Amino acid sequence: MDSPATLIALLHGPDQPGLVARVAGWIFERGGNILHADQHRDMELGIFFQRIEWEPKGGDHGADTAAFYAFAASLGMKATVLSSAERMRVALFVSKADHCFHDIVLRWKEGELPCELVAVVSNHTELKGIALGYGLPFHHVPLTADTKPAAEAKQVALLRGLDIDLVVLARYMQVLSADFLANLGRPVINIHHSFLPAFAGGKPYHQAHARGVKLIGATAHYATADLDEGPIINQDVARVTHRHGVDDLVRKGRDLEKTVLAQAVRWHLEGRVLVYGNKTVVFD
Repeated sequence: MDSPATLIALLHGPDQPGLVARVAGWIFERGGNILHADQHRDMELGIFFQRIEWEPKGGDHGADTAAFYAFAASLGMKATVLSSAERMRVALFVSKADHCFHDIVLRWKEGELPCELVAVVSNHTELKGIALGYGLPFHHVPLTADTKPAAEAKQVALLRGLDIDLVVLARYMQVLSADFLANLGRPVINIHHSFLPAFAGGKPYHQAHARGVKLIGATAHYATADLDEGPIINQDVARVTHRHGVDDLVRKGRDLEKTVLAQAVRWHLEGRVLVYGNKTVVFD
């Protein structure tokens, strides 16, 4: 039997006494049943963060959602409310590398990622046959330095037409412009094949090998106008030694990239990531 659909609220704002009790009381007074609640306080900034998930009485998601936004505002808090009954519509951006692409698609097919995967967008055609084999619509939008503004405008129009909620860059080897991000107005998750902020930019494994590092990593973050500077969602590392060549680092890195990206996407889809400033709070 499927579990009843729930509402998930992420809220943050100036800390004040009684916030946990007031939020729980509001849900109780409306007949809701709290399933999970977690909170955090930024001690330096005095900001309160909370994620709370509940079953609304009678399954009335629309009424509770609207009422909660008003309630959060009365507390001086900013809020985002998600319904588990409404699955996010996701587009994958790819180039030629296919490891993250396969991993995300297979996890989605297995039901690990609660979303609707509705499009694969690429500046190349290498993965077209594979995407169609998975039953996913493939959109080829070629891109050069001269055609980038027009190509990005076409991509944005496509994504808006598909009512996309989230874009996942599964090793899409292009830098998204500030105009693209602003015009899209939806979150974009990128996987960077390095443990940011170290070794940003191109060929990080070559950079790491040249420095003789003992750890390599991967970083999933929200894309912003500042290259590789967006809020970090997830990171992981693998230990290496002087015996590992560049090819070994690339192989180990690919394994990290897949798991780090998949976890970041899952957390986003489940409403576990709260962005503030250039940081994130990721709730358990």
